[in-house]
Amino acid sequence: MDNQTEIQRNYLKRQLEESEEEMTKLSTFIQAFIDFCDSKKIKLTKDNFDYVQTIGIVAKFPNLVNLLNDKVFADKEELVEVSVLEKEFKKQPFASGYYYADKYMVMAHPYFRRGHYENSNFAPRFIEIFLAYNKDTIQKYLAIDNDRVRINVDNSMYKEFDTWYGAKFVNTISDIEDGIVKLRPPLGLEPFDIEFFFGNTYSLDIKWTSKNGIKVFQAEEFKADKSRIEKNGNEYYPVKYIHAEFDIQAGKFRHFDGAIHFYTEEEYYQRRDNDFNYNRKNSLHLKTLSQKLFKVNGQVTIEEWVNLVSHYLTGNPLIFEYFEGKLPDNILYT
Repeated sequence: MDNQTEIQRNYLKRQLEESEEEMTKLSTFIQAFIDFCDSKKIKLTKDNFDYVQTIGIVAKFPNLVNLLNDKVFADKEELVEVSVLEKEFKKQPFASGYYYADKYMVMAHPYFRRGHYENSNFAPRFIEIFLAYNKDTIQKYLAIDNDRVRINVDNSMYKEFDTWYGAKFVNTISDIEDGIVKLRPPLGLEPFDIEFFFGNTYSLDIKWTSKNGIKVFQAEEFKADKSRIEKNGNEYYPVKYIHAEFDIQAGKFRHFDGAIHFYTEEEYYQRRDNDFNYNRKNSLHLKTLSQKLFKVNGQVTIEEWVNLVSHYLTGNPLIFEYFEGKLPDNILYT
């Protein structure tokens, strides 16, 4: 049964027409990139190309970025050193998440995009802030979209304007007691309110532990159960994960990374209403699939770390509530 409205059908029809128009308009351009790849012994056909409204003309091929530039290779965690990307490619201040070559553009990993969907725009504003975060005392690594590149190398960008809150965490990390925190949107909210005001967040789990002068922070962000993605032909519930290590003597973080944990349906419902001690309290231990998205090694101040965490969990006011002790005013007084 077709449940689409006339408006939806017309919208999808227009999207298809726009895609066909752009592919036709840039057919010579596409052929030029096919020829360019052929010179590098990469065999593409027109079937390897798509027009994506939020990105542009995209070429798809396994391990394409590394085949185009063998200096761009991932480590065992599937991360690329940012300094390599910055050496091999150019950046534009208005194009966060994109690295420019003469014939193509390398993109940050799709899981940085809204809803972790490969054809969405990048979720504001973590990529912008992370890539602008530079100090002599750190090394940065980033997950990239290794199987796709944008081939219309120009300054056209699909922009979504959004803002987020810069949490002002002032407590000293060494004074935080070890333990678990679980934050949920206020009880009684309608699903629409949770989606609109809380970015469809179900809960935010946080855990602090200490050992040998190091305080370890972990966080998992659970979305409501309608947030799902496909990976390797299977459906998962994506959960953002953060891990950080704070050196008490130095008074700074020495390591910080972020990943996506992929929960099966059974794992998701087992875990989301529990906490980080689930495995310790249950004989059935959960060990989800995981993909790291970024990491920073070196000295990171508390203020810098709070800013990066807040933007990585974009659209989730629960992290603001954790750092500030209250929800943002626009939610409290709505």
